[in-house]
Amino acid sequence: MAIAKSAQIRVGRWLERASRWMAYSGGAVLVAIALTTVISIIGRTLSGFGLIPVKGDYEIVEMGCAIAVFAFMPWCQFKRGHVTVDIFISKLSDRMQAILGLIGDLFLTGAAFIILWRLWLGFGEKFPFGSDGLRNVLGMGAKPFFAESTYELEIPLWIPFGLSLVGAAFFMIVAAYSVWRSFNWVLDGKEERV
Repeated sequence: MAIAKSAQIRVGRWLERASRWMAYSGGAVLVAIALTTVISIIGRTLSGFGLIPVKGDYEIVEMGCAIAVFAFMPWCQFKRGHVTVDIFISKLSDRMQAILGLIGDLFLTGAAFIILWRLWLGFGEKFPFGSDGLRNVLGMGAKPFFAESTYELEIPLWIPFGLSLVGAAFFMIVAAYSVWRSFNWVLDGKEERV
């Protein structure tokens, strides 16, 4: 009795692969941040021997963490990795567990939309390109007076905003898919494990 079950499974397979690779890329960013931090600490510790810390290490860590968090969110949502109260839920019937899962997915989709919307507005404030007409159509607002950049490395702030925006947009897509999947689970009368 599910709605477009075979399509939901096909879309789910594609989203799972894409979410996994996005999470791998977030992991690679975290490894790069860790290596940068280690090299910078060694440079600070051994500065008496001619070594120096990595220039802009704080900026690299700050931007990298934001990008990595947004890269992990789609995978977490796809695998239902968000916090739940299993002690309470495990006592309920399978159908009721599926209904509560659907409600949770609906709320998370709303949260994903708000995150995406606010990040888009922040990106619009940092992105210095595009005509005024196009920016108004896209809801980006007016161009900034000057392109903001980081202090030491002078990386334009729209770049990490844009990379985080990609993760937030994919999180929204996966969250909407999870509502579809949960609705089918309610119709089937029980949740499947992912």
